[in-house]
Amino acid sequence: MPEYPFFFFLLHQYYSTLEKKGVRNVLFTDCLRQRDENIKRLVPMVVEIIESTPRFNRDENTNYCLMVIGVPNVGKSSLINALRRTYLKKGRASRVGGEPGITKAVLTKIQVCERPIMHLLDTPGVLPPKIESVETGMKLALCGTILDHLVGEDVIADYLLYSLNRLGNFSYVEKYSLQEPCDDIKDVLKRIAVKLGKTQRVKAITGVGNITITVPNYTAAAYDFIRAFRKGELGQVMLD
Repeated sequence: MPEYPFFFFLLHQYYSTLEKKGVRNVLFTDCLRQRDENIKRLVPMVVEIIESTPRFNRDENTNYCLMVIGVPNVGKSSLINALRRTYLKKGRASRVGGEPGITKAVLTKIQVCERPIMHLLDTPGVLPPKIESVETGMKLALCGTILDHLVGEDVIADYLLYSLNRLGNFSYVEKYSLQEPCDDIKDVLKRIAVKLGKTQRVKAITGVGNITITVPNYTAAAYDFIRAFRKGELGQVMLD
């Protein structure tokens, strides 16, 4: 925690906001790590929540079956695999990936714990039928909950650049060897393409004949820029 005091301050503020809205039992996890102490707290928390509410005709049944739901690409399958790794010492049972839409159907019950016996159902990601604003949609796209090509890599990259500049996070300047911060996404992507060798040769028709010229691959450069953000290479960023 001491390494990122401001980031954890923002998490605390976010947690406080959820509490004011009546949301309880919030637990932050990092399911990609081999060991995460909060994963160990999850099953006891779930059992306590279940036992504190009426179960009607299932009071004597100590087996639990729960459904994991959330927006696309938020880590539902990774959570199931982390629980299996922690409680059963077994490998992953649910396919994961760095893009939305990996899980396409509700899978069979996956056991994640022996004592108590607990099964989880992995589900496809869901979004509300109507996104409240364009900015909310852009945040979702930037976080990878919407397939990039449906929005456009260049559009997402433009919003990322805007967000970083607004927050005063100029880590992209050093990463891509820019001379200074810039608010023109085309200039930034051109620099990224040149630095990473993401260029392509195309034929151009001129008045003296056809010539071959080298142009930046803006889509490839935008994808690299977006991926750097999602992998945390541009620092800890809170979009809200």
